[in-house]
Amino acid sequence: MSILKPRVLRRKQFLVQMGEVCRFESFVTNGCLRAFAIDPKGQEHNVLFALEDWWISDFQSLLTEQPATLYVEALEETQVLQIEKKDLDNLFIQIPAFERFFRIKLQNAFIAFQNRIFSTISQTAEERYLAFCQRYPHIEQRVPQYMIASYLGFTPEFLSKIRRELATRH
Repeated sequence: MSILKPRVLRRKQFLVQMGEVCRFESFVTNGCLRAFAIDPKGQEHNVLFALEDWWISDFQSLLTEQPATLYVEALEETQVLQIEKKDLDNLFIQIPAFERFFRIKLQNAFIAFQNRIFSTISQTAEERYLAFCQRYPHIEQRVPQYMIASYLGFTPEFLSKIRRELATRH
């Protein structure tokens, strides 16, 4: 516990910004964050949301010690516990069970990203939206619709159309 550093973020405050080297992995104890990139046209692309009991970071930057390609922003007041990479690496050496825990966590994250890529290229927009709602039922209540649409790869207007069509069927 002595290596975990508590941090409170205000709504819209950044945990990580593109271009800075990410030095921490963060565990969400309360609140909601999103990780997103901005393309050359200025369009935001949400790649990850994190609620309570989730970990979040720009993992590429954290692991390679290169500048972040993502922004991580609080969507509401959020409390996290942060662990620096050097402390995490030392923890892995001192307590092998932690290394196993984080390896499994990263494996599961890789599987989730692989499944997300496959669903993007193989499912309809409606199927992706329904799968998102089933897999992450609490996110839709806490994240603006336009961010969910971005995460799923379509416009907010198209998401509204999908939701209207689903509502008329039920």
